[in-house]
Amino acid sequence: MKKILPILILGTLLVLPLSIPLLVNAAVTIPAGVAPTVDIIPVLERIANYVFAILMIVAAIMIIVGGFYFVTAAGNDEIIKKAKTILTYAIAGIIVALLARGIVAFIRTVIV
Repeated sequence: MKKILPILILGTLLVLPLSIPLLVNAAVTIPAGVAPTVDIIPVLERIANYVFAILMIVAAIMIIVGGFYFVTAAGNDEIIKKAKTILTYAIAGIIVALLARGIVAFIRTVIV
């Protein structure tokens, strides 16, 4: 368990720079004499969606790990407690991520 989280974080940090061209539309041409404008909201939305997807994937993996610990505990109370803790934190992470996304969507509808 202690080695899985750093590996996931390292893998995410290694994949994130490769996905920058997907996040930013680099194929925009600007006519001569026109000052370029940057609309940051779509870029931020893409980044937020990317981070949300990563959080959901990590939470799903942690639920699988917690379930694996729970199934293979063989009556060992310490491992069962560890599995319950992993599952609790994974579900709490999903709830926090969904609430954060919902609050942002709610605020956007109220403001716009």
